[in-house]
Amino acid sequence: MVRELLPLDNGQQDVGYNWSASNAGGLPGGVSAFVKAGQTNGTTEGFNSYVAGAFVCEKAQHNHPFGVFYGENPLSYSFPLVLLEISFVILATRLVRFILKPLRQPKIVSEIIGGIIVGPSVLGRSKKFKEFLFPENADFMVKNIGLLGFMYFLFVSGVKMDMNLLTNSGKKHVWIALASVVFPMSIVLALGFYLRKSMDADLANISSIGEVASTVSITAFPVLYPVLKELNLLSSEVGRMSLSTSIIADTIGMSALIAFETSKQGEAQLKNGGWYLVSSVLILILLLLVRKLVIWLVFRSGRDGKPIDQAFVVALLLGALFMGFLTDMFGLAIANGPMWLGLVIPDGPPLGSTLVERTETIASDILMPFSFAFIGMYVDVSSVGFVWPALKPLVAMTVVGYVTKILATVLSCLYLKIPLRDSLALGLTLSLRGQVELLLFIHWMDKGILDPSYFTVLVLLTTLITGIATPLISVVYDPTKPYMVNRRRTIQHTAPGSDLRILLTIQDEDSVAGLITLLQVSNPTPATPFSVTAICLMELVGRAAPVFIDHDRQREVPPQYASCLVIHNALRQFQDSHAECLKLHSYTIVTPKRTMYQDICERALINKSTLIILPFNRDSLDTGVGERQRLGVLSVNSLVLSHAPCSVGIFVDKGHALRPNPLTSSAAHSNPGHHFAVLFLGGADAREALAYADRMLSNPDVCLTVIRFLAFNGEGDDEMEKKLDDGVVTWFWVKNEANERVLYREVIVRNGAETVAAIQAINEDTFDLWIVGRKQGINPLLLDGLLDWTENHQELGVIGDYVGAVDFGGTASVEKRSCILVFIVVK
Repeated sequence: MVRELLPLDNGQQDVGYNWSASNAGGLPGGVSAFVKAGQTNGTTEGFNSYVAGAFVCEKAQHNHPFGVFYGENPLSYSFPLVLLEISFVILATRLVRFILKPLRQPKIVSEIIGGIIVGPSVLGRSKKFKEFLFPENADFMVKNIGLLGFMYFLFVSGVKMDMNLLTNSGKKHVWIALASVVFPMSIVLALGFYLRKSMDADLANISSIGEVASTVSITAFPVLYPVLKELNLLSSEVGRMSLSTSIIADTIGMSALIAFETSKQGEAQLKNGGWYLVSSVLILILLLLVRKLVIWLVFRSGRDGKPIDQAFVVALLLGALFMGFLTDMFGLAIANGPMWLGLVIPDGPPLGSTLVERTETIASDILMPFSFAFIGMYVDVSSVGFVWPALKPLVAMTVVGYVTKILATVLSCLYLKIPLRDSLALGLTLSLRGQVELLLFIHWMDKGILDPSYFTVLVLLTTLITGIATPLISVVYDPTKPYMVNRRRTIQHTAPGSDLRILLTIQDEDSVAGLITLLQVSNPTPATPFSVTAICLMELVGRAAPVFIDHDRQREVPPQYASCLVIHNALRQFQDSHAECLKLHSYTIVTPKRTMYQDICERALINKSTLIILPFNRDSLDTGVGERQRLGVLSVNSLVLSHAPCSVGIFVDKGHALRPNPLTSSAAHSNPGHHFAVLFLGGADAREALAYADRMLSNPDVCLTVIRFLAFNGEGDDEMEKKLDDGVVTWFWVKNEANERVLYREVIVRNGAETVAAIQAINEDTFDLWIVGRKQGINPLLLDGLLDWTENHQELGVIGDYVGAVDFGGTASVEKRSCILVFIVVK
C-alpha cells in the first residue's frame, strides 16, 4: 500500500515494517560508481518503482522459515530467497557462457547477456517470475552483492596493474595511445556540440558531453586484460603492446574524465569542484602512506623467509571495502577506492600473487555474476523503440567514437610501420569495452544524465562492439604464425664447424644439474662450438603484464623473481669453464602457463636455434627420493611441439644418471665415463637423434651403442624413408667404423612385442642415456600392439614412453636410473 506521510523527524516507524523512500540520486541508496557528482535534483523516471515524495510500507521478512512441513513457503523469507537467487544467477551466466564459447565470445559478453536475460528484457518480463525470484523487497540484495563484485573486480585489477609500464613504454606506445584517445575524443566532442540542440537538458551540459567523449575514447586496462588472457595474447607482440598502450591511454582518458567531473561538480557551486579535487589529493596522500607501510611489511616478511601472514591479507581485503566507503563519503565514488588501493599494492609475489589467488575466484565467479544481474535489471530492450528519436544523438556520439578510435589506432600504427594485420588487431583490441564502461553508465544514471532507455542502448552497444571485435581479433591476428616457417632448422643440416644453437627451457632448480651435464657430454669444442639460450620460465601470478628479464643487460632483478638467479648463476659458472667454445644468453620470462610456448618459440626464432630442449612433463615423477611437481608442463610441451621452428628434444631426468662418476670416468677410450644408447626405428626423428649422438662421440668419455630395428623381410616399410635411413646410417657407420667406443647392431623383429623384448635384452643397467625418436618410424609393424598401454606416447612416442617409464631399468639404483632424450623433428 502507498500512503502520503509527513517527514519522519522523530525517527519513529511501525514495528515490523520497512519504510522505503524514493531516492533523488537515481540508484537505490544513492549508489554511485567510479566517479560521483553527488545528489541530483528530481527523480529518474522509470529507475525505480517508488512514487516521488511518497513512502511505501511493506511487511518485513523474517530470515528463516520453520520448514515446508509446517506449510510455509521458503521463498517468503529473505535468506532462502537470496540463496536461490545466487544459484540461479550463477547458473544462468554459466549456461550463456557455455552456449557462446564456440562462437569465440569473451566471458564479459556472456555475462552481460546473462544479466540481461535475468532482467526485464527477457525473464523479468514475466510478472510471475519477477515476483517469484526477484520481488521488489528483495532484489536490493542482488544489487548490493553486484556492487561488491565490481569493487573487488577493480581491486584485483589494480593489484595486477604494473604502473612501471608508464615509464618503460617506448615512443611507439605513447604515440599510439595519444592517437587512440585524443583523436576520437575530439571528434565526439565536436559531434556532441553539433547535436547539442537535439539532446535533453542533462545530456546537453558541457560536462556531460565531455564525460561521454572521455568514456568512449579510453581503453580500460581492467577490461583489456581478461580478454587478452582468454585469447592467449598476453605474451604476443600485439598483447604486450596493447597492455602498455592501455596503461597510457587510461592515464590520459581518466585525467580528462576527472577534469570533466570536476566541472560537473562545480556546476551548482564552484566550491564543490574545489572540494572534489581536495578530496582526491587527500586520498592520494593516504594511499601513498599505505603503500610505504605495505612495502615495509612485505620486506620484513620476506626477510624472514615466511609467507604473507593471513591477518595481513584479510586486512587488505577489508581495506578495499573501507576505501570504497571513504571515497564514497568524500564524493569520489565507491568503486574508485578499491581500485586505487590495488594500484599501491606491489604486484607479483609474494603479496600481489597471494591477494589475487585468495580473491580472484570469489570475485569473478561468485560476485561478478550479480554485478551483471544488477546491470540487467535496468536494461529494458522494449523501452528503446518508444524513445528512439531522443536516443539518436547519444547513439551517434558512441558509434562515431568507437569507429574513430579503431581508425585512429590503425592509421597511427601504419604510420609507425607496424604490419597491417598487427595494426588491425591492435585497433580492435583497444576498442574492447566492458566492466569499467558499465560502471560509468551506472554513474551517469545516478547523476540523472541517463534514463533507463539511454542506459539500455549504451549497454547493448558495449556488448555489440566487444562481441564483434573479439572474434575479429582471432581472425586477423595469429600469434603463432611467425614460428610456422617453411623450413625447420635441424641438427642434420647444421654445417660442420658452425655453432650448434640450443635453447634450454628450465622450470625448476632440480633440472639444472642434468641439463648442464647433458651440455657437457655433448662436448662443445672450439671446432664444434655451442650457442646456448637459457630461459628460466616462471608462472605469471598476481600481475597482468608478463615480465622479460635479459640477464646479460639487466643486472638487478626484481626481488620477487630473485629465485631465478640461482639457476642463471649455475649456468654462468658452466659458461666460464667453457668460455672458448660456449656462448650463453640467459633470460627469465614470467608469463602465464598457457602462453609460455609463445615465448619459447619466439626466442628460438629470434636466436635461430637448431634445437629446443624441454623438460619432461610428468606431473608427478617418482624418482624414489620423492616427487617433483611440474604442473602445467604437459600443455606447454605439447604446444611447443605444435609450433616450434626447429627440432625439439624432450629430456627425461630419472635420477641424475648423467652426473660424472669419478670411479668410472676416464679419458681412456676403453673405459668411458658415460654409456649411451640410440634406439633407431627409422624416420626423420630417428635420423635427428643419430645426428646428435654422433656429435656426442667427439667426447672421449662417451661410449655409444646404436640399435637399428628392421622389419622381417622389409614387410610394411616406407621405401622412400628407408632409403633416407640407409643413407644416414651408412654415413654414421663409415665415419665411426674404427671407433672402439661405438657399437652398432641390427635387430630383426616382427611386431611390437619382439621390439620390447629386444630392448629389454640390451638393458643391463649400463646405459646412462637413451636417445630415441618420437615418431613411430618407417614401419608401424615395429610397434604393433604397444600403443594401447602407453600413457605419454603423444609427447614421448611409444618407445620413448616405454624407456622413460619409472620401472624401466630393472634393479638399477635411483642414482643409476638412465635418462632419456627424445628427439622430434617438427614438420
